[in-house]
Amino acid sequence: MNIRHTTIAKLQQLSERLLQEVSDFIDFVIHKHRAEIANSQPDEVLIKTWSRWFESVDHLDVTPLDVTPPEPASTYQRLLINKYQQQGLEL
Repeated sequence: MNIRHTTIAKLQQLSERLLQEVSDFIDFVIHKHRAEIANSQPDEVLIKTWSRWFESVDHLDVTPLDVTPPEPASTYQRLLINKYQQQGLEL
């Protein structure tokens, strides 16, 4: 007798209350193993999407733009920029 037949024979001897408990446990085991399988096998679509993103980012032009910041519109902005520059910060 294999494990399936042995288990079925044991199930046939159980009361309805115990049979419900076994059924709930079987559902738990199935759910647990599905989650383990899903976590152990990465989603191929996700892998391909990230790969395309990294490829596109690798080809981006990152040369700095020669853009001068606009002149401060108010005295507050001018004073704030001066304070940052005194601290060695560049805008």
